[in-house]
Amino acid sequence: MSKELAIRAENITKVYKLYEKPVHRLKESLSIRKMTYHRPFYALNDVSMEIYRGEVVGIIGKNGSGKSTILKIITGVSSPTSGGVYVNGKVSALLELGAGFNLEYTGIENIYLNGMMMGFGREEMDAKLNSILEFADIGDFVYQPVKAYSSGMFARLAFSVAINVDPEILIVDEALAVGDLKFQIKCMEKFSEFRDKGKTILFVSHDINSIKRYCNRAIWLNSGRIEAQGDTDLICDRYTDYLKYGEKSTKSNENEENKEKLKLNDDMIGVIERFQIIDTNGKEIDEIEYDSNFNLKIDFEMNTDNLDIVIGVAIHTIDDIYVCGVNTLLDKEKVSYKKGINTIYLEYEGFNLLGGSYYFDVAIFENNAHVPIDYRARIKEFFVRSAYIGEGICVLPHKWKMDGD
Repeated sequence: MSKELAIRAENITKVYKLYEKPVHRLKESLSIRKMTYHRPFYALNDVSMEIYRGEVVGIIGKNGSGKSTILKIITGVSSPTSGGVYVNGKVSALLELGAGFNLEYTGIENIYLNGMMMGFGREEMDAKLNSILEFADIGDFVYQPVKAYSSGMFARLAFSVAINVDPEILIVDEALAVGDLKFQIKCMEKFSEFRDKGKTILFVSHDINSIKRYCNRAIWLNSGRIEAQGDTDLICDRYTDYLKYGEKSTKSNENEENKEKLKLNDDMIGVIERFQIIDTNGKEIDEIEYDSNFNLKIDFEMNTDNLDIVIGVAIHTIDDIYVCGVNTLLDKEKVSYKKGINTIYLEYEGFNLLGGSYYFDVAIFENNAHVPIDYRARIKEFFVRSAYIGEGICVLPHKWKMDGD
């Protein structure tokens, strides 16, 4: 990957005028006093990004976040309300397959028409024609008007034209695999070929695992603005947490502060005073690396020293899926403590939860682990940093072996 710019978008804003009634558009256009009858909708609001030659960049975000709008502006299909775009290299876009096709033209005529729209001359398209026809594999239908095509044939030809013109920049919007299984495999092989050749690729998809699989950087758009950008796995995991939990995590942090203020009084047997995640260097953290070692430090205070107790810890995903719970009773560990302040540690080795946000519960129970003396739900949120090495919640120990090995 070079540091040569392929795409630069500077302060792009795209505003659409929304009218409650069609007549309001007419009233506004005829108004002598320049009265407005619309409300502005910011599809993009001051968006800037730089894509370097050879990068494969994923753009993620909910519907209406501005993903397709920024692609259309980069490809010249749409103009920004303000801001500018610099594109260095020939672009081929898989946005709306066949959007530039004339239904009355034959497949061959549309191939040359699309080539001309992409800036290729007749002779250049002559040289590319055989590879386009071979990849599309629609036979003699290529000599028929495309209005007679099935939707599958139409998509195959449109995809083939877009991907076989050998562009320097490929832009893909949810159209990576079309047609039957055999053709989908061809599409994926071609996409991988582009990536291996060091082509610049801008890839929009709702399939987060595809973004993780193909992209070396991700940009998260939210309500027309860039929410975050950077490492693909990190940005995708943060975005997934947002889809699950929204922006409510600040409430949990407030709860943590309130819970730390809880102190033992005469009416209480015991209380959890403090809960920390400690790395191997003794530093408190709230981000955990996949497959790392760390300790939980649990400070608790007791009003007695003659009661058998159990300490338990549970992990949940940010959307409340119960991942794992352990306690000293199940692990056959006796909790030795004194009246007053005590500390117990829980050590994790090779922590194998996959990337995303989680939280801990912690509790003191009586000796049967049934009655809670103090139960602190959602006492600590934490985030796991993980490369794309598996899917789901965790990676179980495993090994592949072929018959005969």
